[in-house]
Amino acid sequence: MLEFKNQEELGIWKLYLFALKSPLTREKYQGRIEKFFDFIKLEGATIEEKSLNFIQKSASEGNQWVFSNVLKFMMYQIDRVNQKEIVGSTVQNYVKSIKLFCDMADINIQWKKITRGLPKGKSYADDRIPTDEEIQKLLKYPDRRIKAIVYTMTSSGIRLGAWDYLRWGNIKPIEKEKMGIIAAKMIVYEAEDEEYFTFISKEAFLELNEWMRYRQKSGELIDENSWLMRDLWDTGALKDAKGLVTKPKKLASSGIKRLIERAIWAQGLRKKLENGKKRHPFSAIHSFRKWFKTRCEIAGMKPINVEKLLSHSIGISNSYYRPTENELLEDYLKVSDLLQIDKQSQLQNELHQYQQKNQEESLMIKGRLQERDEQINALIKKQEQFENMIHALIDSGQLKPVT
Repeated sequence: MLEFKNQEELGIWKLYLFALKSPLTREKYQGRIEKFFDFIKLEGATIEEKSLNFIQKSASEGNQWVFSNVLKFMMYQIDRVNQKEIVGSTVQNYVKSIKLFCDMADINIQWKKITRGLPKGKSYADDRIPTDEEIQKLLKYPDRRIKAIVYTMTSSGIRLGAWDYLRWGNIKPIEKEKMGIIAAKMIVYEAEDEEYFTFISKEAFLELNEWMRYRQKSGELIDENSWLMRDLWDTGALKDAKGLVTKPKKLASSGIKRLIERAIWAQGLRKKLENGKKRHPFSAIHSFRKWFKTRCEIAGMKPINVEKLLSHSIGISNSYYRPTENELLEDYLKVSDLLQIDKQSQLQNELHQYQQKNQEESLMIKGRLQERDEQINALIKKQEQFENMIHALIDSGQLKPVT
């Protein structure tokens, strides 16, 4: 956490970054406001210098200067919307970035006058979810982290920003008698206001566990505080105790986003957009979250439970709907097979379950046959005892044989 004595010491730009918790959100906001600074032709070699010039300019020229330049920038963006260069929601995102900076700098302008004329844009995108074949192709990208990342995201529906908080201690396997590991519980945004829990599939847990074991075997000290995703290292330096493998660096959400995007392009799942098109068939990252929601609801999981596991607001039900962890898990396990990516592994698992069930049924039948044989033997023994008793009575003269 950043430490500072007062706002002046921290600086407006640092205060602006401090207000943005997620590294990915911080990166997007910086990019948008820098475009605004460039549009109004502020001087400065860095974005920090440009932000300082903006504050000094607003102090000398007044808030009307700020209002006028923000309005000009928004009108320029609206023209881009009309020319089909960007969508309406993009303009809204520019406003959020600039307004936050102005709030941090105590610059007050009439934002309602600006936002009133902005296009609203759609609150959702038209992109689809990736097919199973496309995900399988993505998983062939030569980076040993790719499977663990994709399996985790598709079986839990977590947001990209969750990776900035996930540690090995946030993953707890769930076992069931005679079945072993069936899933794992995952704590997301631990110790933050947004903290919640969800589940990941057995497939995802085993892949994560294998990844952590590989790191430990390579020389990294693994404990509950180890970041779930880290940078790669030079395998040629494994014998060196001071090698990079022993100095892990967290792979932030921005790094995971770049990794997935590289894999998508490298595997031929994305091509240059044709003229007039603004979106690729499916989103590089958010499509995994959509994939999770779609699969869960198709398989019959309660929609309200899906929303809980996605950490979505469920309106007034947030205050009243309180399913237990076991209830959520039972509902999740109903769809866990559909959340599995590796179909070969799924078939092997189904075969193992079939063999196990067949073995249990065979043992049960064998037990019943043995019980029946024991009953027959008991009846035969009783018959023999009865016959011996009759013969003894005849021999003693107490009973006459029937002629």
